Amino acid sequence: MRPMMILLSVLLVSMSALSVQAGQLLCGKHADVVASLEKAHAEKQVAIGLAGNGSVIEVFSSPDGGFTITMTQPEGLSCLVAAGEGWQNIVQKVATKGEGI
Repeated sequence: MRPMMILLSVLLVSMSALSVQAGQLLCGKHADVVASLEKAHAEKQVAIGLAGNGSVIEVFSSPDGGFTITMTQPEGLSCLVAAGEGWQNIVQKVATKGEGI
């Protein structure tokens, strides 16, 4: 869980830098954004997390490795914050209660 928190922290810092550099992000209703990613890029949700400010961070990826990272604000507005190629899902065993936690 700790590596995911570090990743989310880095993403949040990156997002603030991105919005300053780009001037504006592509945003819309969450359902519309998800439908568009599926239709245009065959991307499906592969990861989700909650940021400290209450925003939901989601990663969508396609079978060919394309990916998009979105941030959905508590009010429901979803914005694209990053996109790229070469996404790989890494499966790690998480210790459960009784296994040293």
